[in-house]
Amino acid sequence: MHRRTLGQGFEVSAIGLGCMGMSQSYGPNPGDRAAMIAVLRSAVDVGVTLFDTAEVYGPYVNEDLVGEALEPLRDQVQIATKFGWRIEDGKSVGLNSRPDQIKAVADASLKRLRTDVIDLFYQHRVDPDVPIEEVAGAVGELVAAGKVRHLGLSEASAATIRRAHAAFPVTAVQSEYSLWTRDPEDEVLPTLAELGIGFVPFSPLGKGFLTGTVSPSTDFADGDIRTTIPRFTAENRAANEALVGRVRALAQAKECAAGQIALAWLLAKYQRIVPIPGTRRTERLAENAGSTTVALSADDIEGLDSLAADVGVAGDRYNRQQMSFVDR
Repeated sequence: MHRRTLGQGFEVSAIGLGCMGMSQSYGPNPGDRAAMIAVLRSAVDVGVTLFDTAEVYGPYVNEDLVGEALEPLRDQVQIATKFGWRIEDGKSVGLNSRPDQIKAVADASLKRLRTDVIDLFYQHRVDPDVPIEEVAGAVGELVAAGKVRHLGLSEASAATIRRAHAAFPVTAVQSEYSLWTRDPEDEVLPTLAELGIGFVPFSPLGKGFLTGTVSPSTDFADGDIRTTIPRFTAENRAANEALVGRVRALAQAKECAAGQIALAWLLAKYQRIVPIPGTRRTERLAENAGSTTVALSADDIEGLDSLAADVGVAGDRYNRQQMSFVDR
């Protein structure tokens, strides 16, 4: 797999791996820890170097899993994790990005990840009670101490990105972005391009919908986060079938998977973009990595660019509570 450079010269694989689903959010969590460790290590075999986790995933258990899996391969990979939630009794109960909390989270994450440095440390959600300059400054101190290499932000607005970057260089911004979630295009992506900051889309496959494996008749298991998202009601899934049908048709013409089309489109959008699809299956790792070889013509890209507007997308990407944590 070829590599890409985010901001500040930070070079990673063109496709990363989102690790959240190995511990939460998509139905019953895998009971076989050894199997998930095998998936993580197999990702390295197909060229993935960027692994994305967070203290709040679990909480804590995802970092521990990633740390155990990647400890023998640490010199081959880059690990991103996140701070910013207040966690009590095993649950996130609000935001906390005070500088002392950021530093405490870094120390705890280093232990769970079995490493002496975090490659990319994201603020998971912007905390309105803490000036972003203080947040950037705290991470800057961790960089100076050798505990962190790079600062990242997640779901941050263009204005917040500019303020943070002025206080300490931002290497990457992570937000939801895909063929059916286009929010970053108006302000965030132009800002990143201007400032030379990388972009790391999460849910680049539309939480599975853009792969064509989710249909209006899909029954989600208890605990699956998609049961809380308006876009995944049965009615909205039926309405959105037209969109995924267009993606599937192009995939058939290209003799590739629908998910590969969705990822190839993202890779074509911005030279500093690195999607992080998640999976629990080794065969999906190879498929996602293969998206880097899918050739899209200018006409293909133009057609995909207009897809959401032409076909329409039914349902919001988050419910009201989830959206309240997005910086706008």
